[in-house]
Amino acid sequence: MGPWPVVSPVSAEDRPPVEVDFHTVELPATPTRDFLIPATRWVEAPPPLLELGRDLGIELVAYKRRIKRFLLWRAGPARLADARYMAIAADDLSERYTFRLFPDGTGSGIGPDGVEHARFRSWKEALRDG
Repeated sequence: MGPWPVVSPVSAEDRPPVEVDFHTVELPATPTRDFLIPATRWVEAPPPLLELGRDLGIELVAYKRRIKRFLLWRAGPARLADARYMAIAADDLSERYTFRLFPDGTGSGIGPDGVEHARFRSWKEALRDG
């Protein structure tokens, strides 16, 4: 071990939300580690994104990252819980795909390849390749 303190990572849901608005071109390509961007702070957010987790009892929808031309958002925690992801094409906000993640780790979602994916990883790979 080195002389530096061990710092535990902060869960995405516990990061402080930004207090400024973002336009599509301003959303970062990589995951944010120090703050959270709620969908309500995305100026161009389509209404279905703002409703992403409502039926699951989840109010917070947070930005995760870019995957090629897609903006990835999540409602709910990343692991072992009900969650739903939405990928929105940055160049066509009407093009969107969702993936539902269940508490037992199973999931389901159709990707831009038209295939129904049972694994989150393969759904993200379809986004990358789409």
